[in-house]
Amino acid sequence: MLAAIARLFLLRPLFTTAILGVPVLILIAVGLFTIMAVKLLVFVVLPIAVIVWVVRKLFGRPDSTPPSTF
Repeated sequence: MLAAIARLFLLRPLFTTAILGVPVLILIAVGLFTIMAVKLLVFVVLPIAVIVWVVRKLFGRPDSTPPSTF
């Protein structure tokens, strides 16, 4: 059976590319998208979140709020 599949792939190269090439291209695309998403998270979102957190810690609102009248 493996010999028949190998012979089929040898006789029809476009069929082989469709079966073996498309999933590989999809895996490459998903991997590149994941890498770009992680880079965006680490180099853009995380530094902004840290800067906002530090600024809020340094210049935040005072904790002295008037007591409620309830």
